[in-house]
Amino acid sequence: MLSSVNGSVRQFLSFNQRPQRLLHLTPRSQFQEMGSHFDFLTKKPYSPPSWASRLSPIPSHYYSLGHFPTPIHKWNLPNLPNNTEVWLKRDDLSGMQLSGNKVRKLEFLLADAVAQGADCIITIGGIQSNHCRATAVAARYLNLDSYLILRTSKVVVDQDPGLTGNLLVERLVGAHVELISKEEYAKIGSVALTSDLKEKLISDGRRPYVIPVGGSNSLGTWGYIEAIREIEQQLQTGTAEAKFDDIVVACGSGGTIAGLSFGSWMSSLKAKVHAFSVCDDPDYFYDFVQGLLDGLEAGVASRDIVNIQNAKGLGYAINTSEELKFVKDIAAATGVVLDPVYSGKAAYGLLKDMTENPEKWEGRKVLFIHTGGLLGLYEKVEQMGSLVGNWRRMDVHESVPRKDGIGKMF
Repeated sequence: MLSSVNGSVRQFLSFNQRPQRLLHLTPRSQFQEMGSHFDFLTKKPYSPPSWASRLSPIPSHYYSLGHFPTPIHKWNLPNLPNNTEVWLKRDDLSGMQLSGNKVRKLEFLLADAVAQGADCIITIGGIQSNHCRATAVAARYLNLDSYLILRTSKVVVDQDPGLTGNLLVERLVGAHVELISKEEYAKIGSVALTSDLKEKLISDGRRPYVIPVGGSNSLGTWGYIEAIREIEQQLQTGTAEAKFDDIVVACGSGGTIAGLSFGSWMSSLKAKVHAFSVCDDPDYFYDFVQGLLDGLEAGVASRDIVNIQNAKGLGYAINTSEELKFVKDIAAATGVVLDPVYSGKAAYGLLKDMTENPEKWEGRKVLFIHTGGLLGLYEKVEQMGSLVGNWRRMDVHESVPRKDGIGKMF
């Protein structure tokens, strides 16, 4: 599938090399009238957007952990339907160690952890979990220890997990890594596993705070409610006239789409939210998102405010060669590197849908949320090796003068 997309990406290289138009960005501190150049890692009182003020409970504080607002720019993808525009919200640029969508949730979750007097954080995810990496870094910033329960293959569950991708960052910042096999995880579940570790730590005199998979609970949902306010402000202050008809994002745990869909529904955006699920199935996520919305007393039905499509392919964090080639071709054409687990599959699903149902997207202006995850590519290097190339030993003609020591190796 998408062979027409993959095959034509290179034709757009010269087109995409022209400068891209960026929306004028106003600092987030100006949005909330908290102008300070020293906001990073500080705790701040939180006041919700007016259109979200009826939700309950409303967080009292948040920590400034990300570099916001993240940019929005035109994304010149190949083979789009007639008069269709795709723009990109770069939440992959929300930081370095803390890059990606999880940072927005952690701003609220860690403020709650500190308020409760926690001295350590427990969370859980896959072996290359972006959320676990972001949690470990953010926790260390706030002088909290982190305990990460990571799901892996039963073949290697008793072995050192190594230092590839997110694992390297997690272990550098001193995270305590607890490995669990996929089979045990499936039988026990994330809630029981985190509860078991919490009890052990309490018995050791610690004060743990548990963050669920992906940071996706009702409190974490505020991260992307706030992101909608950010997008509103960017559109209002931008030099470009932009009004988005659709918002597209990957869905892995549900919190991001809960915040985006409710926010877009209630705010002035009124864009239709499309989520491409990379695990489980759409029915699961409709129900899960409904639970998050009910936890905020939102009074809306998830099926009314978000459209969820299946994009998991072979399974969570498992890629076909065609999906990886798509990631490589989009990077070569546009300079935007998608991760293979989340945004890569979502973009693949989006362009596939546009190819199969062009009339559905014709003339629409689409905002795609890049949720980060670059470090996850490092686990795919063997699979991607045959897809890249572009290297050779340089052939220096014999007529070029040579002299020992002339080349300084800095």
